[in-house]
Amino acid sequence: MNKNTIYHFVGIKGTGMSAMALILHARGCKVQGSDIEQRTFTQKGLENAHIKLLPFDPKNIHEGLTVIAGNSFTNDHPEIAKALKMKLPVYRYHQFLGKMIEGHTSIGISGTHGKTSTTGLLSHVLSNIAPTDYLIGDGTGNGVPNARFFVYEADEYRRHFLATKPDYSIMTNVDFDHPDYYADINDVFSAFQSFADQTQKGVFVWGEDPRLKHLKTHVPVYTYGTGLDDDFRAVNVKRNTDGSEFDVVHDGKNLGRFVIHLFGEHSILNSLAVIAVSYFEDVDLKEIKRELANFMGVKRRFSRSKVSDMTIVDDYAHHPSEINATLDATRQEFPDKKVVVVFQPHTYSRTLAYLDQFAQSLSKADEVYVTKIYSSPREKSGKVSSQDLVNKITKNSHLIKGEDMKPLLQYHNEVVVFMGAGDIQKYEKKYKDLLQKR
Repeated sequence: MNKNTIYHFVGIKGTGMSAMALILHARGCKVQGSDIEQRTFTQKGLENAHIKLLPFDPKNIHEGLTVIAGNSFTNDHPEIAKALKMKLPVYRYHQFLGKMIEGHTSIGISGTHGKTSTTGLLSHVLSNIAPTDYLIGDGTGNGVPNARFFVYEADEYRRHFLATKPDYSIMTNVDFDHPDYYADINDVFSAFQSFADQTQKGVFVWGEDPRLKHLKTHVPVYTYGTGLDDDFRAVNVKRNTDGSEFDVVHDGKNLGRFVIHLFGEHSILNSLAVIAVSYFEDVDLKEIKRELANFMGVKRRFSRSKVSDMTIVDDYAHHPSEINATLDATRQEFPDKKVVVVFQPHTYSRTLAYLDQFAQSLSKADEVYVTKIYSSPREKSGKVSSQDLVNKITKNSHLIKGEDMKPLLQYHNEVVVFMGAGDIQKYEKKYKDLLQKR
């Protein structure tokens, strides 16, 4: 990276963008960025690093800048358009990420679901054992001098992860998502196959994924899971209200017993992926055990808080498979409590494509409240409504009118799970405010 230039981020408050800005800042580079003036959950980290935040304005663009453009913005954005006209160096987020990982032992974590949690877990483990740069999709980024590892979240949307060529890749699963871009599941799988083909040393995949286990590429492919044929197997699994513990077997050898204070089967699988890739880099197993036991999760992935007599869970789940995983984790940690879900459908195309699957997943809760659909800049309307989803849910389901959270005040000493990838947190805040007053 060039320490004589100023790196200007267009859309710096985005989760990946803010993490990348923090890494460059930690490496000693000059960093600034622009975005909307509305406060976001990523903003605190940027402010703590004293990174200059500006409102969008083409006047922000001048000579001496290297511009990193967020993928949410087209080349018509006034700042990007001016930078291109001035012939300044302009990189898209994923293009610049491909440059940042060079010179490190890089590990890209991909998957339709679970990549943020797995990236956070691997980042925690390795960074407490060896110098590690990491970029997590919850807005967390860190850079250190002479880093050995670079751990990053590799996003499959629009095949952006193909701008990177990691030493190792972890693939948690392949499912049909992003129906606004991918044609079908085969199209999604083709993107992961291409990512595997760009991996330099080894690929680690969930052994029960019906497609990933058939990957064929020029580097070894290792499976992890609970199946008899998996290369890294979790056996003697015990799950309780404190988390999970399990033995790991590889090549007929027991690598030891591991304890995690995380919930749900997916957390065990994520841990196996971390153990597997660390094992091939000769990281001490005792240190891996210690750091796995110390990890408490990433932002907006099963984050718990207590307000009044209610337990509040905040989670990014916005796909049926993710909802299943979150409810599985909730039932494990709170087996004796009623589980109430507040769900915000994310985009019209995803809601329409998965209407029946959303209904099936949400029906695993005891009560369900559905907000209006969160639209995106690419998609302002569609041929489906939140009421359509409410009508299909078999359990007690309700449509939230406006942002009225008062109906949820009827519950006492229970768990309310807020799920969504949009602005679901505004509903959560309103509910918490009401709880504090009752």
